[in-house]
Amino acid sequence: MPQEAAKYPLGDLVRQSPPFDASYIPDDSWVKDKVIVITGGASGFGAGFLRRWAAAGAVVIVADINTKNGDQLVRDVKKDTGNPNLHFIHCDVTDWQSQVNLFREAVKLSPHGGIDTVVANAGIAGGKRPFEEPTDLDQANPPPPDLSVLDVNLTGVVYTTYLALWYLPRNPGSSPASPTCNPSDTHRDRHLILISSYAGLMPIPGGPLYGTSKHAVVGLYRTLRSMSFMHGVRVNMLCPYFIDTPLGSWQVRVAVAGGAMGKTEDVVDAATRFAADPRVIGRAVSVGPKLKVKQGANGDWHLVEEGEQGGEQRAMWEIYLHDFEDADVFQRRVVAIMNRVTEIRGWTGWAKDMMSAILFGLRSWWK
Repeated sequence: MPQEAAKYPLGDLVRQSPPFDASYIPDDSWVKDKVIVITGGASGFGAGFLRRWAAAGAVVIVADINTKNGDQLVRDVKKDTGNPNLHFIHCDVTDWQSQVNLFREAVKLSPHGGIDTVVANAGIAGGKRPFEEPTDLDQANPPPPDLSVLDVNLTGVVYTTYLALWYLPRNPGSSPASPTCNPSDTHRDRHLILISSYAGLMPIPGGPLYGTSKHAVVGLYRTLRSMSFMHGVRVNMLCPYFIDTPLGSWQVRVAVAGGAMGKTEDVVDAATRFAADPRVIGRAVSVGPKLKVKQGANGDWHLVEEGEQGGEQRAMWEIYLHDFEDADVFQRRVVAIMNRVTEIRGWTGWAKDMMSAILFGLRSWWK
């Protein structure tokens, strides 16, 4: 039999931070004055992110296709928090130019001329016609499938990510992400949060295109976090379970009836742990209903039964924890090559990037 391929740990090489500690609560004040762009921010998770981070003093730019709801939400949160640095920008994430305009406007609205965190949150649950029930294909000109879910959840996220990978490394005053930085002294950031779903981790009957889009976001995250260190960008991901938001249809509520749905505040809490703590790099968390659980001697968790002593309340669970602990030789060589490129660029590359950032800031100021 052929010898098994050698395995190598890559966590240090890709600048990944230690495993996510669900018991650790970062200081919300660490997001103060950070400039955060949220797509799909007019409701659901996005609205929750806005409220939490606005209360902590962040500069938050909400983008959404729903102008009425988005504009009113920002007005309400301004009034509730007393934070004047909140803005709404109309954006159709499926339209490339609309997203370009969003990022350009966000930089203009930024007090320091840059963006610290981008949250690719925009998403929809389903299209008008079920993909698994084709109709009218016997016509002379049969209609194509409704791909609006892929347009929003995949193309839109890819557009957002592409723009984020341009703007974040050019954030004036920022430094490459590092798991050893001091959060209280790290005033600028380079951070991308991707929002996938439990439907990106397992098959969910009845939503093939939604599941396809969310699996794709997981693939985007797992790939980017292994190479984003080249630009100093930290990439993290949330995978919410069935959460009580406007995105959840009545069919979803029927499907989980008798079970449990997660709460938006737990998703917001998980995202805040990512946004507030610049040391968290390359980590993904699933968020579900808060349950009382207990860890056994073998490391496995189980639900605490009635009358059982001990346990803790948890809604967050780390996923894809061991991707870089057991990498094959091909992955190691590719990562090593990318590290070597960064080393070769050295101080010359750093100076070039710094000059680019300074010029970027001056151009933004001049406009």
